[in-house]
Amino acid sequence: MSGDFLALAQPGVQQLSPYVPGKPVDELARELEIDPATIVKLASNENPMGAGPKALEAIRNELAELTRYPDGNGFALKSLLAERCGVQLDQVTLGNGSNDILELVARAYLAPGLNAVFSEHAFAVYPIVTQAVGAQARVVPAKDWGHDLPAMLEAIDSDTRVVFIANPNNPTGTWFGVDALNEFLQDVPERVLVVLDEAYIEYAEGGELPDGLEFLSAYPNLLVSRTFSKAYGLAALRVGYGLSTTVVADVLNRVRQPFNVNSLALAAACAALQDADYLAESRRLNEAGMQQLLDGFRELGLGWIPSRGNFIAVDLGQVAAPVYQGLLREGVIVRPVANYGMPNHLRITIGLPAENTRLLEALAKVLACG
Repeated sequence: MSGDFLALAQPGVQQLSPYVPGKPVDELARELEIDPATIVKLASNENPMGAGPKALEAIRNELAELTRYPDGNGFALKSLLAERCGVQLDQVTLGNGSNDILELVARAYLAPGLNAVFSEHAFAVYPIVTQAVGAQARVVPAKDWGHDLPAMLEAIDSDTRVVFIANPNNPTGTWFGVDALNEFLQDVPERVLVVLDEAYIEYAEGGELPDGLEFLSAYPNLLVSRTFSKAYGLAALRVGYGLSTTVVADVLNRVRQPFNVNSLALAAACAALQDADYLAESRRLNEAGMQQLLDGFRELGLGWIPSRGNFIAVDLGQVAAPVYQGLLREGVIVRPVANYGMPNHLRITIGLPAENTRLLEALAKVLACG
């Protein structure tokens, strides 16, 4: 006797669509029968520099211990993060990427009958983790492609347990300032956990964006989520972290899987955190690459959404899917974002200068043929 295992799944899971990552280089190479070395991938907001030398050395030094389980508490990395971020050791939660932190929050604080509030055009993982545990997603319409924080406040009700906000936001790149964040946190009910997703915060310099760490002591209902996947160049190793009160961190650790961050990731993250030169060069390269793409878009007569991440959402003024397919045929992978309610945009990661040039040349060719 066979069963309908889709129907037997939890209702929230039945309604989910799996997360679709950027197309892998090898997949496109197989489809088009082209040399993968000729393909440019600007789809997944990866650091084009490659991992830093200190991180690579730390990985090599750890290889002899692959038969051993990692430190399940991540003491060395948590100690460095606590010192760097000005918090106590037991305020740090480590995750298998910052996605893991988002899922831990949902598992710990959401359930059927409860809801989470987040913005239109926000990171796809927010609805995924919310629906997966049977909670309701309350999606607030965006304002100028970004978070409408006052409207998000109004969407909070007695059943709200979590609010997800991203600064900068992915995939739009939009951001909000210090005053806007402070006013929002002042008005959020104390029983609602605010998850401030700062996956791209390292690309912002000066006072452009608020530093979530500066708000932790004043707002016990705040959790700041960050990652080593972007500016630190360790996307393949999957290591992120959350900073919160000790009480929230304790709750998350109760549902966290044992050994959720592997030994190579722990060692590499420790080294990356101490490699100031690599981080500075990541920022410099990103700033120059952003300007290169904006100049190119301007010459092509295209619009875009201003961004403070390592990516830019370009407005093609038409349905983007055919242009995306055309770029694939040119060996250039970018990210379509129609699933985010942005059918006329493509999200393009900032690459190396030659990669950016290749993208702009391919985009000009595809648009001319369209």
